Amino acid sequence: MGSGTSTQHHFAFQNAEKAFKAAALIQRWYRRYMARLEMRRRCTWSIFQSIEYAGQQDQVKLHDFFSYLMDHFTPSSHNERDFLSRMFTEERLPQDSEMEGCRDYDCIEVPDSYMGPRLSFPLLPDHATALLEAFRLKQLHARYVLNLLHETRKYLVQLPNINRVSTCYSEEITVCGDLHGQLDDLIFIFYKNGLPSPERAYVFNGDFVDRGKDSLEILMVLFAFMLVYPKEFHLNRGNHEDHMVNLRYGFTKEVMHKYKTHGKKILKVLQDVFCWLPLATLVDEKVLILHGGVSDKTDLELLSKLDRHKIVSAMRCKTRKENEKQAEKGKANQTGSAGKPSPWFLPQSHSLPSSPLRLGSHKAHKDSRSSSVPCSIPPNPQELSRQVRRSVDLELERCRQQAGFPVIKEKKEEPLLFSSEADSEAGELLQPTQEEWRQVVDILWSDPMAQEGCKANTVRGGGCYFGPNVTEQLLQKYNLQFLIRSHECKPEGYEFCHSRKVLTIFSASNYYEVGSNRGAYVKLGPALTPHIVQYQANKATHMLTMRQRISRVEESALRALRGKLFAHSSDLLGEFKKHDKDKTGLITLSDWAAAVESVLHLGLPWRMLRPQLVNSSTDNMLEYKSWLEDLAKEQLSHENIQSSLLETLYRNRSNLETIFRIIDSDHSGFISLDEFRQTWKLFSSHMKIDITDDCICDLARSIDFNKDGHIDINEFLEAFRLVEQSCSEGNASECPQATNANSGYSRPDAH
Repeated sequence: MGSGTSTQHHFAFQNAEKAFKAAALIQRWYRRYMARLEMRRRCTWSIFQSIEYAGQQDQVKLHDFFSYLMDHFTPSSHNERDFLSRMFTEERLPQDSEMEGCRDYDCIEVPDSYMGPRLSFPLLPDHATALLEAFRLKQLHARYVLNLLHETRKYLVQLPNINRVSTCYSEEITVCGDLHGQLDDLIFIFYKNGLPSPERAYVFNGDFVDRGKDSLEILMVLFAFMLVYPKEFHLNRGNHEDHMVNLRYGFTKEVMHKYKTHGKKILKVLQDVFCWLPLATLVDEKVLILHGGVSDKTDLELLSKLDRHKIVSAMRCKTRKENEKQAEKGKANQTGSAGKPSPWFLPQSHSLPSSPLRLGSHKAHKDSRSSSVPCSIPPNPQELSRQVRRSVDLELERCRQQAGFPVIKEKKEEPLLFSSEADSEAGELLQPTQEEWRQVVDILWSDPMAQEGCKANTVRGGGCYFGPNVTEQLLQKYNLQFLIRSHECKPEGYEFCHSRKVLTIFSASNYYEVGSNRGAYVKLGPALTPHIVQYQANKATHMLTMRQRISRVEESALRALRGKLFAHSSDLLGEFKKHDKDKTGLITLSDWAAAVESVLHLGLPWRMLRPQLVNSSTDNMLEYKSWLEDLAKEQLSHENIQSSLLETLYRNRSNLETIFRIIDSDHSGFISLDEFRQTWKLFSSHMKIDITDDCICDLARSIDFNKDGHIDINEFLEAFRLVEQSCSEGNASECPQATNANSGYSRPDAH
């Protein structure tokens, strides 16, 4: 019996040992599996953020160039002055008389067939709740939109730059981050956390608009609750509450699409409302809430005193000092081009031939020749196209390599747009100082970094990176406990840094793709201990496993990256040939990674991404021409358009749409002849080209394909395709032959 018991113990011991070994193997396998998933997730995240920030750099570069044109062009007529003042939806303070013109909403008739909510003021809690419920199916009538915006502006002008909030008056304060037009996230927050009330206070920390499809609805709900609960509901301004940013990222387009008749008026009032949004919120004098971050120059006392409504756009500042210098110069002629920011979508002036050419029909040619005014423009559309393409290719990529954006060294020697003494005096009153503007830019655009110190935020093109020591200095100076900021999408919806002294909150779940990230908000009680709540507003994500979710997001990121690679096919081919010195058609995969980074400058781990991007290789070598052809096939399977044309559109569409909206200064959705003429005068002035109004009219008529007297967005983009086609027909070795430019081409939404 003793022998049997001993044998049983021996077998039991062996079984236990095998079980432990099996558990260890399973645990090791699981850890490796999770590590691989985490690595894939991080690579995916890097792709999305790199592409997003590259777009922000392009936006700043575009605005910088148009601003330069405006500041260095002297209008010769009242019409030109009016057009230029409108070009950026007025980079000045709207006058009271102009705002009065937007208050005539009472004369807007609401038809009996309208089934949406009807607002009356002062608003009641039921009105705000009805808005929230109605926006699932209905659109608010333009009359009530303007009425609500008018009441919101009246309230905002009474608020300080830095709101003070106390936990003594409510059980807790909930802080929400970026929403970016995602109404589902806002509805989910209110469903999960409760509607605003005297016992449930909220702070929404900016970036309510852009990218998502329901930005205006989010604004209406937030403004309504703010008017109903002024002591418990607070809003901070974000970097996207800026009409210049809205031109690129979708909000302007959204408003004009939803309100075709009254959209222009709504946008004008919104611009003014954005200027009046508070800059920060202080909870119990201990927790500072602002959108972006701080810098080593952040001065809360100055921020609390400056006139925030003067900061019409954080994209550009014309200071009082500049106005004084410009007044001294008067209307002196421009004498040089040094210091100009590179016009990234126009040919360089020094590269333009000076031979005259008349554009337009045969009859127009005859009329032009009889004119006594020379019309010196590029010799043909093909040459213009090639120069445009080269400028776009070189300047956008060089922009991403720069440590900052160009400093206009000789700007002080050239006249600004408004050069009369009276205008200078008006600018003295209306324009912010450089320091005031910089303070606002820093709190709206900055990001924290792990390293000590403070440096320019070259990735975004605005604000700064601030380190733990900068955070600590600010907290000590103002006796604060910690900062809450937003501005950055985080995988978990939140992130602590700087020894938990900085908390990032981002409330737009599934921001890049369904399953890409959670949303989050933070609740603060009297003890000011942050309690984080995470969520996924999209129910579909709950049905996916972690692997399925990561795979889905990864494929979306790789698809976007392949589109980016395809958009730079020509540059990549040139770079690959540099590595293929023997002209074998093969390069090593290491050279492939180096070449791709040298062209795209996205800072991605290309070697890690190589298996997902490079399918075929032999002995660690890549047939790069075949790889580029495969990229083209993937994109062409979705578009009925020749490869070289699609490459140009992929690369430039977002920039071209932004340019269209800048030229369309009255937001009509069309470029009128006058808008086209004034814009070309800007361009020709920069390029040192003399061009008559007849030549400009001929050019406009050639772009107006349906001959209805104005240019819409499709005709504007189509013009680039036509010039590209002419380029290919004129020089087949330089530009591959295009397909029929009149073929039906359904363009994807850029946002």
